[in-house]
Amino acid sequence: MSISPQLIWFLIGVLFLVGELSAPGFILIFFTAGCWITAIVTAFSGIDTTIQIVLFIFSSLVLLVLLRKYGLKTFKGETREPAAEKSRDAKIGKTAIVTQPITPDTPGEIKALGSFWRAVADTSIEAGQSVVIENPASEDGLTYKVSALPGGSHE
Repeated sequence: MSISPQLIWFLIGVLFLVGELSAPGFILIFFTAGCWITAIVTAFSGIDTTIQIVLFIFSSLVLLVLLRKYGLKTFKGETREPAAEKSRDAKIGKTAIVTQPITPDTPGEIKALGSFWRAVADTSIEAGQSVVIENPASEDGLTYKVSALPGGSHE
């Protein structure tokens, strides 16, 4: 019993599809399409194996070159500023209250806009003092650099 070439091309396409789904890079999907185009053409014509391979390579590469950029734009969408970064920027320049003392060597804690955040400062600041948030002090956006407000006791 002989397996038809179109079935072989279809199954190879399925393998490419599984590869794309397991390691998405938006490249193997075009080889899947190339396999399935070759399977369809092979089903309706009696082309030999060499022409099938050429058709597979040609159709896969043409689709890859013409459609990958469009497909990435369509499926990934446009990137926008994440909500976390917007909320981080909203705190800059705002006043906060120190809830745990801050020293130059040890981070403390502040309450700003209804949430608690780690804070660092160049000087020691006691709990209950008002501070102004200067800028993010960590990449994760959970720690802020603050400075004490003059006469900023809030107790």
